[in-house]
Amino acid sequence: MGFDICDIDQRQPNRFALRLRAVGGQFTAAQMRIIADIAERYGKGEIHLTTRQGIEIHHVHHHDLDAAHAALEKNGILMGARGPRVRIIIACPGEASCRFGAIDTRAIAAELDRRYFRMEMPHKVKMGVTGCRHNCGKAREADIGVMGSLEPPEWIEEKCLHCNACIETCPVDALSSVDDKHIRDLDKCIRCSTCALNCPAEAWIEAKRHYKLFVGGTLGKQPRLAGVLKENIETTDELFGLIDRALAFYKENGQTKERMGTMLTRLGEEQVFEKLT
Repeated sequence: MGFDICDIDQRQPNRFALRLRAVGGQFTAAQMRIIADIAERYGKGEIHLTTRQGIEIHHVHHHDLDAAHAALEKNGILMGARGPRVRIIIACPGEASCRFGAIDTRAIAAELDRRYFRMEMPHKVKMGVTGCRHNCGKAREADIGVMGSLEPPEWIEEKCLHCNACIETCPVDALSSVDDKHIRDLDKCIRCSTCALNCPAEAWIEAKRHYKLFVGGTLGKQPRLAGVLKENIETTDELFGLIDRALAFYKENGQTKERMGTMLTRLGEEQVFEKLT
């Protein structure tokens, strides 16, 4: 009998939790039915939804691990990750269904998973993808975080109804009206596109979409918000090139059981980011 890297021993003797692999929290309805069936056959008929959009089947006896693994893999459900390596990738729905989503979060999460999942590191590495500044995908709290962003939308005067809905709903008071012209304070603007989304006349035209890359965030016992490695990244080639460099630097310079953010604090975040960009 072989234990998988993600069979987590429980406090109950000879009982294990099976952590399943998820990409952006996506499971099909058919997979959920299979997981439920396996939980009933080999566990206690319960599944646990993790804080990172994954699923765990608890209370599996060690004699049943091989059978449970085989049943899962037969249906295309793979095991997750634990220990000092890249964990499962979380993501918000993004542009697929969220009106605020600026990027295809599911495609980015899938590529992160393809490139990096289970890659060995000095310590665990968590990644999050979020479609906009609402940060539902916890990009700022991840070792590697990708956020969608927009150039400030363009105001089309001829379409404007002067209802001021955009001004009233701007979360950072970046808009004002002067002589019936809408003025944007670019120093305040956070590129969330709330103005365009709330305009009944479509007088704000959404502009080019970008990626924003965060590095070095973590929750846990010593929370740390990630720093911005680069903003306004226009292509996925550039985005993944930067992530490649960040992970390679961490593998070379990170100490055993040292999170990426802790390494940045030790070496100097600004100095490291200059090397990476």
